[in-house]
Amino acid sequence: MKTTVNREAHMAQIIYTRTDEAPLLATYSLKPIIEAFARKAGIDVTTRDISLASRVLAQFPDYLKEDQRHSDALAELGDLAKTPEANIIKLPNISASVPQLKATIKELQSQGFAIPNYPEEPSTDEERDIRARYDRVKGSAVNPVLREGNSDRRAPKAVKQYAQAHPHSMGEWTADSKTQVATMGENDFRSNEQSVIMPADDTLTIRHVGAAGTSVLKDDLKVLKGEIVDSTFMDVARLDAFLKEQVAKAKETGVLFSVHLKATMMKVSDPILFGHVITTFFPQTFANYGDVLAKAGLSPADGLGAILAGLDELDGDDAEQIKESISKELEEGPALAMVNSDKGITNLHVPSDVIVDASMPAMIRIGGKMWGPDGNEADTLAVIPDSSYAGVYQTVIDDCKAHGAYDPATMGSVPNVGLMAQKAEEYGSHDKTFEIKEEGTVEVVNSAGEVLMSHKVSAGDIWRACQTKDIPVRDWVKLAVTRARLSETPAVFWLDETRAHDRNLIEKVNEYLKEHDTDGLDIRIMNPVDATQFSLDRIREGKDTISVTGNVLRDYNTDLFPILELGTSAKMLSVVPLIAGGGLFETGAGGSAPKHVQQLVEENHLRWDSLGEFFAIAESLRHFKLSDGNERAGVLASTLDDATATFLEENRSPSRKVGEIDNRSSHFYLTLYWAEELAKQTDDAELAQAFEPIARELREQEEAITKDLIEVQGEGVDLGGYYNPDDAKVTEVMRPSTTFNDIIAKLGR
Repeated sequence: MKTTVNREAHMAQIIYTRTDEAPLLATYSLKPIIEAFARKAGIDVTTRDISLASRVLAQFPDYLKEDQRHSDALAELGDLAKTPEANIIKLPNISASVPQLKATIKELQSQGFAIPNYPEEPSTDEERDIRARYDRVKGSAVNPVLREGNSDRRAPKAVKQYAQAHPHSMGEWTADSKTQVATMGENDFRSNEQSVIMPADDTLTIRHVGAAGTSVLKDDLKVLKGEIVDSTFMDVARLDAFLKEQVAKAKETGVLFSVHLKATMMKVSDPILFGHVITTFFPQTFANYGDVLAKAGLSPADGLGAILAGLDELDGDDAEQIKESISKELEEGPALAMVNSDKGITNLHVPSDVIVDASMPAMIRIGGKMWGPDGNEADTLAVIPDSSYAGVYQTVIDDCKAHGAYDPATMGSVPNVGLMAQKAEEYGSHDKTFEIKEEGTVEVVNSAGEVLMSHKVSAGDIWRACQTKDIPVRDWVKLAVTRARLSETPAVFWLDETRAHDRNLIEKVNEYLKEHDTDGLDIRIMNPVDATQFSLDRIREGKDTISVTGNVLRDYNTDLFPILELGTSAKMLSVVPLIAGGGLFETGAGGSAPKHVQQLVEENHLRWDSLGEFFAIAESLRHFKLSDGNERAGVLASTLDDATATFLEENRSPSRKVGEIDNRSSHFYLTLYWAEELAKQTDDAELAQAFEPIARELREQEEAITKDLIEVQGEGVDLGGYYNPDDAKVTEVMRPSTTFNDIIAKLGR
């Protein structure tokens, strides 16, 4: 459903996204508070449901009863993001792997939604249609639609000050650590890359030329003048040989074996890579039983966990023999890094469990170790097959071996300006990624029939193309110069002239830098390895360095450096100035959200920290002041910042332990401090008058409210679903204090 944007309707409206897991549960508690405060500035806070469950249901209106249908809220927000009126707060969402998608389908079916099963190998037109619909919600379906601007991501001042005053723990590094990164370096996506800058608007075709003739992989690929178009492929025969070597190396050196991919954002290519890791780690199992597993629909791309779970539905003898074979190869192979050693969940169980941008910094933070099957930390061989960015992590590891761990109390920051608008770079490759069926040549051809790029490929190779539009690049350079000027900080473009795509990007950066006043600024272009070392040297001196990166490195750097510096990436301020003039405000990472949900269900304690939401809300309110001249919104923003600083200083973040402060209590304290700041500010007397009695009552009722919020903990709760929880049940769980709820309600009167 296409949204018709009405300027008046959106002038004072914040769209607060409904997403998934712990951030969704926290929304039930926090959103009523935000609604009540924002209403005092004439701002409505409304919700759009872009959860995985809603996105699935939106694809199948023809399978559902009329009262079960969901509008395509993501498409609506995508349209809004292209307008000056957009003011969107985007919480972390599930970037669905196939196992997560299947689990969502199963839950929705159990709730009475008659959606079809996910077809593993569609063979009919109907099955192909169903598969195509589900493919639209797999992986990072949300971010490319909403990110109609580039990223400005940094640690807020209050967070940095708190981290320095209360530094988080860091593991010890030693020079004799065996931890290292293993990467291909050749025959991979990076080394096979070709790139062109389009001389004019055109329509491209991607085709495969083989012994059986020519087949079109994708046609009608619209490109614009000045756009960078890349193509590349992964040679899977060389991949398999590389993986076999790493399994043997981990065994020989006595370190844990781990693989680090991005099977969510790179939803087509990386699950296939993950499958190759599984088949390489269990060669005898797949040699002897591969056909049996395939016939049962048990794909290595879904991970070891899905295979083990699916064995229960196989013939008893086959199932037992496969289990014995897997156990034998686990015993004979290198020790696997574990996601949860207590529950036997390995690094190879679920493709979406070990995401490179979160898993590698976590490993580095605790001294280059991961958890082994015995429940102890151990040195690790971190396998990152493609070499595009693997060197970044090896550089950090080498630096830690040479100089020891970083000191959060003194270390500098690495804020990021990221090129991500309009599906830039690899993250926009999903609809142009193919697992090659037969030997031949893949060509990218323009409308005149000229071959722009070509690769000789073999059956099973993974070929992909991606695009980077010119307008986002120009905007990215502008944002980098702006941030360098405002912060008086060196800005480094992480670009490698030996890589085809980066060479073309460097040409554009040099051209567009001339459009700006850069006098007195320190702006450099360095390859990622050198840029990493330059930034690390400055970090140890307590100095900041802006990393100006493409889309994937944006993801990696905005986890790597914050996790080392702050202990988490969830506390970062993430502002996306939309190219059309609106604003998108993102709220941090959600990688630990599943564990948080599990604890809530078992103990009624939610340890999700909404600090990222607090910062996003303040920036969203401030945007109204800057774009519409809403001074009252500006007062709300500045007092919220002050309240958040108090919140941190008073240590009101959620505890991990049941019976202590959790997400709900932290929201109460944020409300209390915000109301007190509003009551004492002098910029808006009417606001001060409105909030003075609210602040007084919250302070008077502090003991009663916190007692309400703590005493409910300890017993398990029923949410009515994981992917599609029941509204009434979650509201009851997340808003258990009648006293607090009544005070908030008074603000709306």
